[in-house]
Parts: sequence; C-alpha cells; structure tokens
Amino acid sequence: MSSHPRFELAHMAHAELFTPDMEGSLWFFTQLLGMREVARSQGSVYLRCYEDPYHHSLKLTERDQPGLGNLGWRTTSAEALERRAAALDKAGLGKGWTSGDLGVGRTFAFESPDGHPMELVWEVEKFEAPPDQRSRILTRRSKRPLQGLPPRRLDHVNLMASDVTTQKELFEQTLGFGTRERVVDGANGGTEIGAWMSVNILGHEMAIMLDQTGSRGRLHHLAFWYGVPQHNTDAAELCREYGIQIEAGPDVHGITQGAFLYVFEPGGNRIELFGNSGILEMEPDFETVTWDLSDFDTALAIGGATLPAETYFVYGTPANPGQDKLLAPWGGA
Repeated sequence: MSSHPRFELAHMAHAELFTPDMEGSLWFFTQLLGMREVARSQGSVYLRCYEDPYHHSLKLTERDQPGLGNLGWRTTSAEALERRAAALDKAGLGKGWTSGDLGVGRTFAFESPDGHPMELVWEVEKFEAPPDQRSRILTRRSKRPLQGLPPRRLDHVNLMASDVTTQKELFEQTLGFGTRERVVDGANGGTEIGAWMSVNILGHEMAIMLDQTGSRGRLHHLAFWYGVPQHNTDAAELCREYGIQIEAGPDVHGITQGAFLYVFEPGGNRIELFGNSGILEMEPDFETVTWDLSDFDTALAIGGATLPAETYFVYGTPANPGQDKLLAPWGGA
C-alpha cells in the first residue's frame, strides 16, 4: 500500500470546545441548534447532530476561557493511522498515543505548529439510534429533532495562525491536505494570509487565517452544516429573538462559495452555520485558486455583507485582552 499522504485522512470526526459558561453553551447547542446530548463524563458533555455518523461530534468542557480543546481527524484505515502518526513524529508535531475517549478508540495526539491540539483516530463507535430516535430515512442516523433549528452535521474548522504558510505546508506534507484556495497580500511580497484546505471533496474542512494579534494556537470558528441556505436566515431570526450576538451574515463567501452566518455562542466561541455545500472539488489534479487582497471584498461576501474588521479579523478564542474587541455578555445582542 502506498505511503503517500493523499487520501489517508477521511474527514474531521469530532471537536472539543472549552466554555466558561457551560449552561449557556449547552442552551445554545441543544435548545437553539437542536443537537442531542449523548453522554456526560468528568465534567464534559457530548453532543451530536442528527446526521453525524459517530457517537458524538462535539464535546463541551468547562474551562475559565473559551477555545479549542481538541480536533479529531479519522484516518481511512488502521494502517493509514500508523503512517500518519509516524510522519507527524518525524515533523516534530507528535505527542504520543492515548487510549481515546467516549466513543473514540486509540488515538495519536499531535499539535499544529502553533499548538492547536489535535488527534488521529481510526477506531470509532458508530451511532446507533435508540428506538424513539430511529429515522424512517434509512440513510439518516437519527430523526431530525423537533427542537430549535438543527444543523445536520459538523462541517469544518477555521484556525488562527502566526504563520499561515508554515502551518499549511506541514498539513500538506504530513497529512495530505490539499490547498483549494488561498489569499495573498500582493502588495507586501505575496504573504499568505489565509488558506482553505481539505482531505476529501469538500471545498474545505480546515481553514487557516493569519492571527493579526500575533497570538498562537487560537480558534477562529467551528462550523456546522445545514445544506439549505434558508436555514441560515431562519437561524438569524432565532438569534435575534433570543439574544445571541450575530457577527455577520447571512451571505455567501466568494472563497469556497459557502453560505455563512457567524454568531457567538454564550461561552464566547465563534460558530459558523454553513447553509450550503459550497464548492465540491472532484478533480484529482485541481489547481489552487489564489485570491489577492485587491479582490477581497468578493472573496469575503458576494452579496456585500460586512464582516466587521474589529472582530472578524482579530477575535479568536481564547480572547486576547486589549487586542480583541470585547463581546456583549451572554443575553446581550
């Protein structure tokens, strides 16, 4: 079997978010977004969307500051897990093997060059719905919830980095990510300020944005998928009605052509609700599309929505006091 990294990662399987407001974050994800709680253990709560394939897709853990606790990437085989772990060790990113978590078997822990915590896994518990949640749509893992406006699955992550190129190239070389689109600052030597990457046909499963505060290891946003742009408009209404701060949208990015709505959950993490599939890349020999800052208005929002510079390009979690704009507290809009 080939040891080339392409096609040895399948997709992002799960994510952990830290929250200083567990009650508020749980309300947001279960009541507003209709995700179902599947377990609690050692102070963490495990949740899933109704089409997520595994035991859980989101783990919420209480901490003093919001941010990224972990990202789990599933490999395409047990052998691929061993090969990618060896490549990460060789690159100096490996943190060793762990026994896993609820619904997750043996994992290999690693970090991005900026310190974002991640893991590789092959063995996972596939979700089996209890009788009252079984869907008549046999390709659906559980019934669509009646609560809130539920997204269908976990979609992608956006990480903030002190050096986009370094992080991008290491993910290309060690894990086989393909860079679908990137943004460069042509007026300043072509410095990369953003990259959108994927290991499958999705337009992106991971984005990397330059952290303009100079911080390392921060989260920009975690995204959940609706697949129907109208749901983003409906979600914006619910957020207005129930005091969830909307940052930007609904609109459509030129980059990825994804329909977006950005909001802040009560714990302070930015969440994107992704209203369509965006670009699906089926060409095995695709060429990376490069945007320049001169085209950035279309790249950001085809419909002209404003992504506020005082938050969108500087705010990440954990927050950087004095550099990130302070958000309205939970309950304020």
